[in-house]
Amino acid sequence: MTPDLRPIGGPVVPLRQFVLKLHSRCDLACDHCYVYEHQDSSWRGRPGAASDAVLRAAAARIAEHARSHALPVVYVVLHGGEPLLAGHELLRRAAEILHRALDGVAELDLCVHTNGVRLDEAFCELFLHYGIRVGISLDGDRRANDLHRRYRNGRSSHAEVMRAVQLLKRPRYRHLFAGLLCTVDVRNDPRQVYDALVELAPPQLDFLLPHATWDRPPLRPEGVRTPYADWLRVVHERWEEDGRAVPVRIFESLHQALAGGRSRSESFGLEPVDLVVIEVDGTLEQADSLKTAFDGAPATGLDVFADSFDEIAAHPGILARQQGLDGLCRQCRDCPVVRACGGGLYAHRYRSEPGGGGFDHPSVYCDDLLDFIGGLEAADAARTARRTGPSGTAAPVHALVLREEQFAELAQGPGSAEAVQALAESQGELNRGLLARVIGLCPDDQVPRLLTALDAQAPAALDAVLAQPFVQYWLRGCLDLPGGFRGADVEAALARTAAAAVLHAGWHRPVPVPVRRNGVLSLPTWGRVVFDRIPGDPVPVDLPPSADPATALADWAERVGGRWEPLRRLVVDGTVGVALEDTDPAAGMLPVERPDESGFAAWEAALREAWRIVGARLPAYAGGLAAGLRSIVPQRPGAPGEEVSGTPRYGFGAVGIARPVSAERLALLLVHELQHVKLDALLDLDRFCLPDAEVLIPVGWRPDPRPPEGVLQGVYAHLAVMDYWMSRARSDADPDALRRHERLRSEVTAAAEQLRGSRALTDIGSQFLEWIEMRLKLTD
Repeated sequence: MTPDLRPIGGPVVPLRQFVLKLHSRCDLACDHCYVYEHQDSSWRGRPGAASDAVLRAAAARIAEHARSHALPVVYVVLHGGEPLLAGHELLRRAAEILHRALDGVAELDLCVHTNGVRLDEAFCELFLHYGIRVGISLDGDRRANDLHRRYRNGRSSHAEVMRAVQLLKRPRYRHLFAGLLCTVDVRNDPRQVYDALVELAPPQLDFLLPHATWDRPPLRPEGVRTPYADWLRVVHERWEEDGRAVPVRIFESLHQALAGGRSRSESFGLEPVDLVVIEVDGTLEQADSLKTAFDGAPATGLDVFADSFDEIAAHPGILARQQGLDGLCRQCRDCPVVRACGGGLYAHRYRSEPGGGGFDHPSVYCDDLLDFIGGLEAADAARTARRTGPSGTAAPVHALVLREEQFAELAQGPGSAEAVQALAESQGELNRGLLARVIGLCPDDQVPRLLTALDAQAPAALDAVLAQPFVQYWLRGCLDLPGGFRGADVEAALARTAAAAVLHAGWHRPVPVPVRRNGVLSLPTWGRVVFDRIPGDPVPVDLPPSADPATALADWAERVGGRWEPLRRLVVDGTVGVALEDTDPAAGMLPVERPDESGFAAWEAALREAWRIVGARLPAYAGGLAAGLRSIVPQRPGAPGEEVSGTPRYGFGAVGIARPVSAERLALLLVHELQHVKLDALLDLDRFCLPDAEVLIPVGWRPDPRPPEGVLQGVYAHLAVMDYWMSRARSDADPDALRRHERLRSEVTAAAEQLRGSRALTDIGSQFLEWIEMRLKLTD
């Protein structure tokens, strides 16, 4: 029996994803497995493992295809069966053959997907050497996982899988951990499943609907119309409550598709499929999920020995999944969520009824998808409406990232650690948006493609770089936005960002980075190389595949003719480290000469004591300080008795401070400047002051009158200074501290009253000031 497929004209879409089967058997007997438990039986006639001849032919064909289509990156997933059954030596040979074939042709993104039960240190060392990331299948806690993922004798596999996950979480292997894949079973409690998976702190999660067709429909509890939508909705709500703490591929794919972007999943969206499977005997097949439709459904009649990947890319079965909206049935084309849903997974559309056989049907999960995606679309539309307001005017964007109580906490002064963390995440999203705009300006596509690959495959690594306070300084400069570096070079900024993220991801991807005219090559979050003689060409950041960047960068810098200066972190306690940023400064915050070891030790001692003071006297600020302070830029001291501190407008988490004479003063400066850090992040979310307000308002702490936003900054920052002096008055019974507090409270109250009377605030600005005034009344 064959599906109703027909040749379709048009150019071949190049293949970028290759699933390479290393072993055709499995050591588990999962009853929901589409390879062994569904309709296809082709595995029975295949050898147990791939031969070297198959591996060499597959690698040569992949390289041929990449060269022909100028692909910068190809993605290869080592799969099965259970790929670890192939053993250490076969896996090693597969990695070597692939790397050798693609050397100089395209970057190789190599991953293995496993049930985890055989994962050991020897495998991890092998993966470390070849840069192979590891994805693991796990359906939740032991009870959930045992519903399906058992050995043939019925024994649970959960303990072995948990051991594998803990092994991957070791610092040495953590960057290899690609994520967890969970197959949904609606009999499992969705909250318990989500919590059990998130507790393992994976870099990514994905939820997979169990493979089913109209001939073999999925489990549906009696009387429940959309059980899978209901299950996913609970998990999505939990995910939102957690602040999207872990990337969840299914949810992010749907949100992106609903916003008009590309889906990250084969299961959704209208993007052309670019995946092919290479079986252990070298035969070329369509996606494995088709095995759930009928016996032989993925077959193409092609193999790596006789056929090129251009030929498999032109196969009718592949082409049928590349037609976008035109490739769907009439019911799907008329559906309101079709551009996000994409008709669901191709295999799930199969029906074998006489006269209606094939894949020209809605998904067997159609009702669930319509219900769930429709709900997401309505929620996203409501958020958009809140952003623009009923009349199209600006409305509180903070609703997207802050709960109402968090907004109130922040407005009254300290703000919880969770609220400040939400602001940090909003800054990360802002930087991602700026990065996307800068990528659009880049004349070359090599580094942009690498950044896109990092975003898809190692988002945590890219996030780590985008969280560096001064990355925004360079990105804004590339876009000629206020607060950016004038004349910033697009290619240089992207290269620095990509190279730093590659190091965090543990990838072996050489990235050429230009050296600035001052002889400095900076890598955000890592440090800088200083050259006595400026190289004429970009310098490739290229570490050995298994190198630890923290220890290997100095050797690399020496090889390229420079001197490595690492970014040093002031260790406050066992959990908090603050960068002493003297390697990548922002405008107006140029650091003093790099402190030597004794100077660094003095900074660390002062910060530890200041941190202790904040925790003891101002505990309400301690959590926000830990969540919001990322870098201290050491500044040049002022005149005797003058304290020097400041905050860059576009550099969340950074403060510039000249080390004061005492830890007491450092504690005061930290909480003062943290207020500016928080308010700047809030102002990036929404406008608090009317743009055409030209009024100037006198304030008690400066001789010159200030514009409305400057007054708001001063009022907000001095709430923390008031709290500091009150804590001194209480702890030391210091009458001078109490007098300082009272004078400052009077000045702040007067300034707040004049600011409100100026009518220069927007609605959200007025709401913010209202909370501040409420706080001031409580101190009467």
